[in-house]
Amino acid sequence: MDNQAFAERRARLLRTMGRGIAVIPTAPERVRNRDSHYPYRHDSYFYYLSGFPEPEAAVVLVAGDTPQALLFCREKDPDKEVWDGFRHGPDAARETFGFDAAWPIGSLDEKLAELLAGQPVLHYSMGHDADWDDRLVAALNRVRANVRNGAHAPAEIRDVRVELDEMRLIKDAREIDDMRRAADISSAAHCRAMRTTASGRFEYEIEAELAHEFRRRGAQAPAYSPIVAGGANACILHYVGNSQPLRDGELLLIDAGCEIDSYAADITRTFPVSGKFSPAQRDVYELVLAAQCAAIAQIAPGNAWDAPHEAAVRVLAQGMLDLKLLSGSLDGAIESGAYRRFYMHRTGHWLGMDVHDAGEYKVDGNWRPLQPGMTLTVEPGCYIRAAVDVPRALWDIGVRIEDNALVTSTGCEILTGAAPRTIGEIESLMAQQG
Repeated sequence: MDNQAFAERRARLLRTMGRGIAVIPTAPERVRNRDSHYPYRHDSYFYYLSGFPEPEAAVVLVAGDTPQALLFCREKDPDKEVWDGFRHGPDAARETFGFDAAWPIGSLDEKLAELLAGQPVLHYSMGHDADWDDRLVAALNRVRANVRNGAHAPAEIRDVRVELDEMRLIKDAREIDDMRRAADISSAAHCRAMRTTASGRFEYEIEAELAHEFRRRGAQAPAYSPIVAGGANACILHYVGNSQPLRDGELLLIDAGCEIDSYAADITRTFPVSGKFSPAQRDVYELVLAAQCAAIAQIAPGNAWDAPHEAAVRVLAQGMLDLKLLSGSLDGAIESGAYRRFYMHRTGHWLGMDVHDAGEYKVDGNWRPLQPGMTLTVEPGCYIRAAVDVPRALWDIGVRIEDNALVTSTGCEILTGAAPRTIGEIESLMAQQG
């Protein structure tokens, strides 16, 4: 993404603010153990406004008659660059990323007190990071301590994420392009997993196949910890052990997506380890696929966020009745929530820079209407644990099918369509082992 796009976002937020000052820090580096760190990943809000990839940085926006976009970052340090890699430094960062000014991060505390003085509102995500909360409170108190000299601190603190969430909810053309790339790479990884799955391999071996395809095609990292769940493990929604052997006669559920240029894909596919669905597995799979198709049909501008979920629930509940998992009437199964024994989550979530992306789902107490440019997942499932009141043939069958949808002017575009979904497509691909 070119840096002009980030500058335009900063300008838009400044206009929305009207008056006041915003402080948006990036994420800290985190120690994994002793002196080893987790791979660094910037804060999404910070990166959305800056495009700046380095740690120890903050964006400060000053709204008013002469708006300013300021960056605080690490100083240039040739010695540390030998060990840890390139640093822009304030001068190069200001020029490269289009800020009005940039200063060393070490000067932030002193500069913050100066910048806060006289501002009516502080726009900041209070409560998100305790260390930064303390830092901002200390700066506010320094301004308040100078009240006898005519200084005054912001009288109001507003959550800057409210405006940023609304901005991030509608993706622009550049963001959609990144999400298409992430979806294409992730779809290819799922195809690779289907071709290489076999009885006797371990879940972690298939996870390695996913990681190989992600990196081979240029993705920077998985967007989240992959779920590679064989057999009964597929009935654990957030299973990440990925340590068990795969067996013929069982299904394998994979929930995995990559991140590319800070944008995520999120795909789930479920398929038979043997390459062929059993009759019972076929019945459950076709039910979940029908629920997903019903949900996708409801993704269109003006439809409520909840419409896809309601459509999926109705199909799933009827299917559970047909499979003798539930008894009674369809309306009764829905109204009582009995279906939740086998389908206990929602049908989707926002998707973007975060796999569970920014944005409210209700506005003024009502489900938000869908708009072109929104991106979301569509992921119905059915999870049937072994139990005395469950038909034996259905024990330990867990199925989820998840795709990524972009709301368009006329309906939706499925970004992840390259990953096989139908039974015929899956069995055909799995016949191409290797």
